[in-house]
Amino acid sequence: MTVKAEVKSITAEPLESKAYAPFGAVVSAQADTAATSANMGTAKRFNKLGRLENLRPAAAPNLCVFRSSPFQDPSFEIRLVERHLHSTQLFIPMACEKRYLVVVCSGADKPDLATLRAFIARKDQGITYHPGVWHHPLIALDQVTDFACVVWEDDSADDCEVHKLESYIAVDLT
Repeated sequence: MTVKAEVKSITAEPLESKAYAPFGAVVSAQADTAATSANMGTAKRFNKLGRLENLRPAAAPNLCVFRSSPFQDPSFEIRLVERHLHSTQLFIPMACEKRYLVVVCSGADKPDLATLRAFIARKDQGITYHPGVWHHPLIALDQVTDFACVVWEDDSADDCEVHKLESYIAVDLT
């Protein structure tokens, strides 16, 4: 299905929990959540940073790694968005020297491109997407970045729905 782009360009903003909350959670040891002592006092534990949901009992958790090639231009073109209607997706950067790009929007049956937002995540921030949140695949910036991912899947077409945009939307990264 092709979705007409209503927005021609957006500017990426720093990833912050409050601004990102409608789309998912920011996972970080810098979170607003109070830390508790763990491991005989050698660690701090930050609990309940985000909700992980599986809306299909037959789906199984898939722990996987995405290796993303870097994008280094001052502007990025969004040509598609996707969603995982029945599962949270959790991404934790494993080998990220600086930052990466997260692009999301709302929408029930189709993406609402008027709500499209772009966030620059720091290397110490992971993210979740709530089930059904439209998003562009994560974009590595500056260098190859590995992301650990957890998602519930059953190897059916319902695992991922992709919508190509009629025209691209530019994301200003400066």
